[in-house]
Amino acid sequence: MLAAAIHVRYGGRMDQFITPAVWCDGTADEAAQFYASVFRDASVVEQVPGVASTVSIHGFRLSLINGDDQYAPNPSISCFLNFDPLLFGGEEQARAYLDELYEQLNTGGVLTELGEYPFSQRYAWVRDRFGMTWQLMLTDPAGEPRPFVIPSFMFGGTNHANAEEATDAWITLFDNSHRGALHRYEEGAPIDPGTVMFTDFTLRSTWMAAMDSGTFHDFTFTPGVSMIVSCRDQKEIDHYWAGLSAAPEAERCGWCVDRWGVSWQVVPHNIAELMADPTTRDQILQMGKIELNKLRF
Repeated sequence: MLAAAIHVRYGGRMDQFITPAVWCDGTADEAAQFYASVFRDASVVEQVPGVASTVSIHGFRLSLINGDDQYAPNPSISCFLNFDPLLFGGEEQARAYLDELYEQLNTGGVLTELGEYPFSQRYAWVRDRFGMTWQLMLTDPAGEPRPFVIPSFMFGGTNHANAEEATDAWITLFDNSHRGALHRYEEGAPIDPGTVMFTDFTLRSTWMAAMDSGTFHDFTFTPGVSMIVSCRDQKEIDHYWAGLSAAPEAERCGWCVDRWGVSWQVVPHNIAELMADPTTRDQILQMGKIELNKLRF
C-alpha cells in the first residue's frame, strides 16, 4: 500500500527501466531476504537461484548478483533514502523510520554520523554488511517531491569534476530524460568552484542524483554496483550499447563500461528468464553485446 502511495505522490511509473545491481560475494539470496525484512514495504520479486535476486523496496527494484570476491560495492554509487513526512504520517514517524533503518543498515560501518546538517535536519550515510551504502535523509515536505529510493553517483578521485559531463551525456542518450536541480560549489568551498555539489535527474523516468566529491577519494566506479538497462528489443540494445560502451576489453555477457568507468548491463527485459535457462545462459555468457537473433532455445 505504501508503494502505491509513493507512486501517487511522486507521479512515478510502476515500470522501471534502469535498475541498480549490487555485486555479492555469493550472498545475493541472503541480501535480498535481508532487505525484504528490514524495509517496511519490501519483498523479493524475482529470483534465479544461485545467480541473482531482485527485491522491491517501496516500489523500487534493486538487483543482487552472485559473483565472487573480485568486486565489491563502494560509496561511488549509493542509494538515497528520502524520508518525507508527508509519506510516513508526519515528521515524528518519518524520523522513527529513518532511525530504525539507520540501526539495521549500519552494520558495515558509518561513513557520516547520524545528525543535523545544513541540508537536512537528520541525515546519515552508512554501509550495510553486504557493502552497499545508503544515505538516509529527512526530507523537507515543502520541497520538491522525490521518490523514496534514488541511486546516487559520486564522482571522486580520478573522476572528480566529471559529474556534469557524464550526466549530460546520459540525459542525451536516454529518451524521456531531463535534469532537475543543479547546485555548484562556490568560491571558498573546499572543492573546486563550479563543480557539482548536487544534481538530480531522470533517465527514462528513473530518478537519480550525482555530485563531484574531490580528488582526495581513492576509489571510483567499479562493477561492484552496476546499472541494468532493460531493453524491449535488439534496436534498444544496439542504441544503448553504442552510447555506453567505451572499453571494448570490458564487454562481456551484456556488460559494458562507459568512459567514466560506470558499469552498465544492457540486456533484454526478460534477462532473468533467459539466465534461468541453462542453454540461453551459456550462450549469453559467451557474448559481448547480446544478440537476440543468435540465441537458440
